[in-house]
Amino acid sequence: MWQNLSLRGRINLLLALLLALGLAVNIGRQVAEAGPRVQAEDQSVIRLAREFIEMIVADLNEAPDPDARLNQIARDLNRLRHVSIALRDAGGNPLTPPRPETDDDAQGPPAWFVNLVHPEQTAVSVPVSVHGKPGSLVITSHPNDEIAEIWDAIVTQLEVGSVIALALFLVMMNVVGRALAPLESLTQTMGELEGGRYDARATPGGAPELAAICTKLNHLAATLGEAVEDKRRLAERAVSLQDLERKEIARELHDEFGPYLFSLRAHASALAKLVDGRAPSADAVRKHGGALLEQINALQQFTRRVLERLRPVGLAELGLGKALESLSRLWRESHPDVTIETTISPALGVTGETADLTIYRVVQEALTNAFRHAGATAINVVIEPAEQPGHNGRGCARVRVSDNGHGMEPGQKLGFGLVGMRERILALGGTLNVASGEGGVTVEALVPTGGLIAPG
Repeated sequence: MWQNLSLRGRINLLLALLLALGLAVNIGRQVAEAGPRVQAEDQSVIRLAREFIEMIVADLNEAPDPDARLNQIARDLNRLRHVSIALRDAGGNPLTPPRPETDDDAQGPPAWFVNLVHPEQTAVSVPVSVHGKPGSLVITSHPNDEIAEIWDAIVTQLEVGSVIALALFLVMMNVVGRALAPLESLTQTMGELEGGRYDARATPGGAPELAAICTKLNHLAATLGEAVEDKRRLAERAVSLQDLERKEIARELHDEFGPYLFSLRAHASALAKLVDGRAPSADAVRKHGGALLEQINALQQFTRRVLERLRPVGLAELGLGKALESLSRLWRESHPDVTIETTISPALGVTGETADLTIYRVVQEALTNAFRHAGATAINVVIEPAEQPGHNGRGCARVRVSDNGHGMEPGQKLGFGLVGMRERILALGGTLNVASGEGGVTVEALVPTGGLIAPG
């Protein structure tokens, strides 16, 4: 049953039990103290009555009519509240009428309570003598009134305490309900987030702790919504870049591969016509043959560049260093006036196929931008191990490509290649930054390698 109760139900049940326990302890304390109180009151009343009687009867023989005086004293004292006084002769026979009984119709304390606090009556005999005739005044305790008062006080305390406990319980239940009200909003918001509604927000309220939880949940929902939106944009961007890359390759095949083939066909047709002639000129054959070799060489370089863009040749077989060396050599062949220096730290170690391909693509894209847009004469490539901040020592490779070109124009946006590369690295958990100044452009990327950096 306890496990099936809600948090509000558990708190309310505990409050009810505590209030009931407090009321029971208070009533139990009063019941436990009732016996000593009755006994103390009983003894006090008997002692006072005895001292009073002894003082009165001391000069009884000096009265004009001692017997009448004694009877009057007995009748007067018999009206006391908590005691009864009876005059008896030497044989113990009562000389005064018994004390009238109380109204039986009046509702008194229950018998178990009377037996609990005062199980038996107390009687004390005070001897008196009138002109040598012995007698006694018997003082008998009647604590019923005191017991009834205590019982009435207990009943009143029980009634008042029950009303107060009920009022406190209702107040506390209302306070607890208001304090825990944000839990319903939290539960509803979590359900909406689970269903994909990342714009759902919880209403902060209640205790400061719950209000803080609501605020944190709202921040988490906003962050999650932004992450999902970034993921959607990344997927959309990846598709767009893929289509753009295909379009670029198709354009290059059309603009460069097609003219090369046309030129080869033209020179091959010219050679065929020369062979069909009776006396082909050696210079003409040499001219067309040289043109064919030149076009074939250019076509091979173009094919290699296209293949490098699609998949680095030899990256998996030869490793990252050899693949970057082949990439640099390819660019140097087409741009012999540009110096390219590549440095790979020996401490880099094994980075993994995904990291190697990402590093290669960063260098490839940075070199492409440097040759096409920067007008640089020197390019420096440095690859070294690094530690990515905030990732508990997770190892990364820092890739830095710097050129001495004219840099980017103020407000100029990054090209599609670097934007796509940044999104790819972000998807892997890394970063890519581009800094431009008077000394050229520096592309720096942190590529996760999956290893841990050993403490220095």
